[in-house]
Amino acid sequence: MRAHSEFARPMTAGPTKLRTVALSKSYGPVVALIDATLEVADGEFVTLLGPSGSGKTTLLMTVAGLVLPDAGEVWIDGKLSTYLPPHLRDIGMVFQNYALFPHLSVFENIAFPLRMRRVPEPEIAAEVKRILELVRLPEIAGRLPRELSGGQQQRIALARCLVYGPSIVLMDEPLGALDKKLRDQMQLEIKALQRRLGITVLYVTHDQEEAMTMSDRICLMNKARIEQVDTPEGLYFRPRTIFAADFLGDSNIFPARVMAGVLEGPGGVRVQGLKTNGGGAATALIRPESIRLLRPGESDDGQASGRIENAVFVGGFARVFVRLADGTVIQAKRQIEAAAHIPAVGTEVRLGWPADATILLAEGARP
Repeated sequence: MRAHSEFARPMTAGPTKLRTVALSKSYGPVVALIDATLEVADGEFVTLLGPSGSGKTTLLMTVAGLVLPDAGEVWIDGKLSTYLPPHLRDIGMVFQNYALFPHLSVFENIAFPLRMRRVPEPEIAAEVKRILELVRLPEIAGRLPRELSGGQQQRIALARCLVYGPSIVLMDEPLGALDKKLRDQMQLEIKALQRRLGITVLYVTHDQEEAMTMSDRICLMNKARIEQVDTPEGLYFRPRTIFAADFLGDSNIFPARVMAGVLEGPGGVRVQGLKTNGGGAATALIRPESIRLLRPGESDDGQASGRIENAVFVGGFARVFVRLADGTVIQAKRQIEAAAHIPAVGTEVRLGWPADATILLAEGARP
């Protein structure tokens, strides 16, 4: 999991810009959205994340006014907007396919929403120039969309959305058509631009790394419901359900029993010093980066022993897979300086981790 950028941290929470209350939507027998309640603060970047069919696009389109809910409410800037037409909601949208007019120049594409709002021509020229400089493309005003790269087209689509100053910007998989290197670059550019302008963004993606990089908060969705809403760190290190734990990043999830602050899991897994008042059967999560290979004589709150089954070199770290006595496989991530430092397959090792890295999960939806 790539560390998210410095831009992804929220500053101070503003007043509520968008609020959905118990939104539900079905298409015949297919349930697309169930009881979706979400608040987005002014100037916040919130991402709707989840697998295909989880309800994220339906929620976005309901906010946009392109889909009418069967039940529930949409509030924008304190105004009930559930049944307002899209053009009266003061929102902007950026799509994956850019939706630029192929026969119009870059200037005319960006000017289009201003002309629809009957903005005077001298003001249009000034605003288009301003926004092109903001997206760092002032020299291409006269080009047609087909003469632009994918990244340039995406910037122009964003510029066209921002030029009229919408109250909320909605983005539906806007980077999905770009290659990975350009997508990574655009993630940081969009986030920096959003932070600089203080705009409110509701963003849809199925890419967990993209969500972790860009978001102030993530709304994780599963099977038409909101599973958990939290900061990237909170969702990753403090997931509340098995689905949330499994969907984001790599994870070791296994059944266990807890008694008097001691957890016992499969293959001899044992953790002491848990801060919990509960007991009995549980489901435990340990992130691979919390697990280290213990040296002889070392110990930790959590421990397990096994044999290295596989070790994969991935950039500056190794993914080490250890098979325990009962066949359970636990993954650890170990930072290394060279490929030669990857432990050999077949090596007997002991694993250790701190008690607070062991998270007890609610059952929720299983992956």
